[in-house]
Amino acid sequence: MRVDWKGSKPMDKKLVITNNIRRLRFFADEMTQLELAEKAGASRQTIMALEANKYTPSLEMAFRIAEVFGVPIGEVFECRRESL
Repeated sequence: MRVDWKGSKPMDKKLVITNNIRRLRFFADEMTQLELAEKAGASRQTIMALEANKYTPSLEMAFRIAEVFGVPIGEVFECRRESL
């Protein structure tokens, strides 16, 4: 049985993290994946995987990406719960 962080009840939903990186790149003068990668200190492949929701960044990388766009981290990444 899975329990939440308080240990009090079963968790019946998983956390899903999505992002708005592609949209933010578009509104940042159509910044390329490579440009974003260089500014955030990542590889283009990492940015590609993030945009495809195949990779979840470290907290540090998430903040770096938000900093590149000059927006709060919540405008770049969103999370929600989905049924298992």
